[in-house]
Amino acid sequence: MTVKRDMPIILDHYIDGRYVQSASQETFASINPARGTIHATVALGGQEEIDLAAGAAQAAFQSGVWSKKSMAERCAVLGRVADLLLERLDEFAELETIDNGKPITETSQGDIPRSAQNFRFFSQYAQSFVEECYTTNQVERHIAIREPIGVCGLITPWNLPLYLATWKIAPALAMGNSIVLKPAEATPATATRLASLLRDAGVPDGVFNVVNGLGAGSAGEALTRHPLVRSISFTGETATGRAIMRTAADSLKKLSFELGGKGANIIFADADLNEAIPTAVRAAFRNQGQICLAGSRLFVERKIYKQVVDAMVEHAKNIRVGDPLAPDTQMGALVTEEHLQKVMSYLDLAKRDGRILCGGYRIKDLEPGLFLSPSIVVDLAPDSRFMLEEIFGPTLPILPFDTEEEALQLANSTPYGLSASVWSQDIDRIERMTSGIKAGMIWVNTWFARDLRTPFGGQKDSGLGREGGRYSLEFFSEAKTISYKYRA
Repeated sequence: MTVKRDMPIILDHYIDGRYVQSASQETFASINPARGTIHATVALGGQEEIDLAAGAAQAAFQSGVWSKKSMAERCAVLGRVADLLLERLDEFAELETIDNGKPITETSQGDIPRSAQNFRFFSQYAQSFVEECYTTNQVERHIAIREPIGVCGLITPWNLPLYLATWKIAPALAMGNSIVLKPAEATPATATRLASLLRDAGVPDGVFNVVNGLGAGSAGEALTRHPLVRSISFTGETATGRAIMRTAADSLKKLSFELGGKGANIIFADADLNEAIPTAVRAAFRNQGQICLAGSRLFVERKIYKQVVDAMVEHAKNIRVGDPLAPDTQMGALVTEEHLQKVMSYLDLAKRDGRILCGGYRIKDLEPGLFLSPSIVVDLAPDSRFMLEEIFGPTLPILPFDTEEEALQLANSTPYGLSASVWSQDIDRIERMTSGIKAGMIWVNTWFARDLRTPFGGQKDSGLGREGGRYSLEFFSEAKTISYKYRA
């Protein structure tokens, strides 16, 4: 199947095994950010569609058509999902690129294969998730088991649409739950298409549902309030996470949030600069800087500061920005006009508070596409808003430091605590830095390395709970203890 580039596709909701329009017949447009044209006409859901989807999910859960299958049976279906997704890799990669604006090399070589890997990983890992059993005084046996929680609400972001959706869908399904997914309104295409692929792999009707729509006052808020929905897993902005927490409090839902970040990338003078500098470029500008794990602040030991800044500027100037579907494009378009304007407002701030050494402007030759040139900013005060707030665009401030203590203070100076990178060959220094940085994930002499068994998430305003491995499986299940007493 190929993507129709010259005419809008239709994206309806997927409820109880069927694609359906909104009861109101209302729709909204999804814009191709590289062209400024309408890419998709999307059904606008709200309370009624969430009611239908939650009802279908609850009915499927209670019937046991999925929840009562064995773990091995469910995991076999997840493995088939991975196979089907790889068979349709080109279609999903192109759809993701058109919908999101990121380069086709990233979607075809990264996002879609990694989405398939999420299903593959949990199809294998979940089968090793065994019950606990303890014997006391030879007359008592205590067993801790895990049962599916019920209807799970998933709200996913626009920056890695399919990858971060499957990161939640796979473990939720592995544990026997039913799902109502609300994708980001800016990028609904691949999640909506995924529904039919899950059906083809053997996921029963009603177990997986997709409702497209907006957040506050729309499908997103209705999902977080719905009494049949027992858990919410959300990835997105910190402010939205707070709003979901307030809304979900009345029904005491389980909550898992992966929120904003302002990652510190710290380079000491003894670092391998041949590795550190190009990695810092990738960490800052991959996916147009629209990654929560981005190295969005660069701190450099003063004795190598000028050398690193000069090299970073040269690398940034050579990044090929252009048509995301072109195989040689290295950086594509930002996701929406609204988001581009937000990033531009921070660049205006950078011009007042510091110096922009390269980039920092909208690329006129590529309009009406939403393209920004990658920017390097220096001479900012550590407490500048540009240094402290999440911008989520192709912008990188670079500041010097003199001591480890100063580097730690700079790294911990934001409300966020999602990720950081430390570059040094000094083992003792690495130990001190990784111990002192308040973040959920820290890389040493690398960036973006992941083992799906380890916890993924942040401290402070960057999140609540963890995802990955057993952490995801525990969140998408309820613990139950059964205690037996035998005659002595």
